[in-house]
Amino acid sequence: MYVILVYDVNEKRVAKMLKLCRNYLNWIQNSVFEGAITEVKLKELKARAMEIMDIEEDSLIIFKSREERWLDKEVMGEEKNKPEQFL
Repeated sequence: MYVILVYDVNEKRVAKMLKLCRNYLNWIQNSVFEGAITEVKLKELKARAMEIMDIEEDSLIIFKSREERWLDKEVMGEEKNKPEQFL
């Protein structure tokens, strides 16, 4: 499955959430990640995120698609973290 993950957490928890999400997905912009992930890994990511978050003030939003090809992605302006291409 392919996901786009967006979080908004208190400043005190941003570094932990950033590090967690980078372990599972590709960082594309401040507090925004995307990438292919298995159901098991996504479940693990969500459980670990809940350990970091304060559900009274933080949020995490996940958009899911079966595959990346089912999403139309349009970037306007500078792309913050361009995917690297390997030959």
